Amino acid sequence: MADKDKDKPAKYRTEIQQMMYVSGETAEASAETTGMIEEIVRQQVIEMLRQCTEQASRRGSKSISTDDLIFLIRHDVAKVSRLRTFLSWKDVRKNVKDSDDKGAEPDIGGADEPGGPTAGPVVAEAKKNKKTKVGLPWEVPSLYNQEVPEREDEEDEDEEEMNYATLQRLKKADERTKAMTKEEYVTWSEYRQASFTFRKGKRFKEWAGFGVVTDSKPNDDIVDILGFLTFEIVQTLTEEALKIKEQEDLGKAVTGGEQAGKKRKAQGLFDPPSEGRTPVETRHIQEAFRRLQHRPNKQRAMLNGRRGLNRTPLKLF
Repeated sequence: MADKDKDKPAKYRTEIQQMMYVSGETAEASAETTGMIEEIVRQQVIEMLRQCTEQASRRGSKSISTDDLIFLIRHDVAKVSRLRTFLSWKDVRKNVKDSDDKGAEPDIGGADEPGGPTAGPVVAEAKKNKKTKVGLPWEVPSLYNQEVPEREDEEDEDEEEMNYATLQRLKKADERTKAMTKEEYVTWSEYRQASFTFRKGKRFKEWAGFGVVTDSKPNDDIVDILGFLTFEIVQTLTEEALKIKEQEDLGKAVTGGEQAGKKRKAQGLFDPPSEGRTPVETRHIQEAFRRLQHRPNKQRAMLNGRRGLNRTPLKLF
């Protein structure tokens, strides 16, 4: 990272600390660590905007769309499914809010009038506020003019993969919170709402480089998607850094016991911790970033013979 980027004041230290806490880092990270994470997230957002701008120009448009952003993460099926669910519920909330702003709720009639004349608007309003599936232009159903009606008992492979990933996340969240006190759990629940974009739209646009990286003026959906993805980036980076730190701590415990020539007593379930827990440091974040940037041999083989001539693009995660 360039020195001039290090000199920039941190704008999201509090939000990043909260996201790290939700991701399992209960110790307070240093300003250098959160600053490094913020710069990594910023570079990821800039790369997203750059690739989205290139895609928009290929189709002859000056403005980027939500499909351009989702296209960048299309290979992560579980993440795409979570994002589609997020957008679907956002649309439902918007429709409900719009219907509430229009005036009083329609009369649904009494119990003895199930099929009365007022039932029509109620059913229409219920259908409007129903969660709809977000379609993507590169999917097979989008190639046809007519849409096949969905069955309520039908569940596609993407949703199954998303459900599996969601269960794994819920399992991790349960492991992190089962030993928390009531006050700690309330704090954890509040920190789950941390965001780079919520009620910070202007600050985020300046920070991300809108107007510099891309001339497109983002709509609310694009900003919300970027807010969703930035949280995912911090979470992924923190979880990987915690794995590295855990491996490092285990290595120190083994070598430390051998050097001292003492047998270490096995840690019991109700034994207090031997020493205070230290937070992840910048070296853990750097190693986590390096691992997340690792490419399979198949991708690296395509650059054989041209190494050094072409700059390896930043990998999104």
